[in-house]
Amino acid sequence: MSAAAEAGLRRILAVVDLLGEAVDEESLVPALLPLLLAAVPGDSIVWSPRPGSADRPLTLPPGLLTDDIREAFARESTADALVAHTTLGPGTPMRRSTLQTPAEFHALAAYTDVYRPCGSEHQLAMSFPAGHADGMPRQVCVAFSRRTSDFSDDDVAAAALLRTRLSHVLGRLAPPTPVPPPVTRRESAVLALLARGLTNQQIAHRLAISPRTVDKHLEHAYAKLRVGGRVEAANAWLTRSPAAARPGP
Repeated sequence: MSAAAEAGLRRILAVVDLLGEAVDEESLVPALLPLLLAAVPGDSIVWSPRPGSADRPLTLPPGLLTDDIREAFARESTADALVAHTTLGPGTPMRRSTLQTPAEFHALAAYTDVYRPCGSEHQLAMSFPAGHADGMPRQVCVAFSRRTSDFSDDDVAAAALLRTRLSHVLGRLAPPTPVPPPVTRRESAVLALLARGLTNQQIAHRLAISPRTVDKHLEHAYAKLRVGGRVEAANAWLTRSPAAARPGP
């Protein structure tokens, strides 16, 4: 292995070490960006999660994307083949030069309004599954940029190695929200009577069970409905259907 290859491998392993120690995404990403930019050397990097992030994309150097540049990107990026690859395509690491000639790139409105002001003459971009946000699957797009020389095959290979590990770690840090188990028929009956204003003693008498059993049914139902008490449970149950307050069998 050449000295350059060994140095590149060390940079990748530094990223992997950080990922192994990650406990939350908020602290991970700011520490991660410099390591990624060392593993795939460039002048800048943009980390853009979507959907699920109300914040602007994270960049190194910071403040790379002004409001004007972000607005221009939102307006003009649909005509960009590299953006299409990361949003609609497979998202594997891709050099811009693989998709279009310099003349085609410079003809884009986004080149004038977005890429040239950012010094992005050459780009390598990728996207990958990154866990969930607000109950929805999420992706992260990472774009490396250079002002002068293009990215090499080794850079593409390094990005591919990192892509798999990034996706795995972010999936661990942002898992899907567990779906609660369904309410049972007996719990439904208890909730329906609760929603009609009956006490636990009255519910127990109606259903021919003990008040203690009513308590257990409500405890389980609270967890499934994600509520903390009787009033919340009654309101949640009444919103399920117009007939929700009718007692079950």
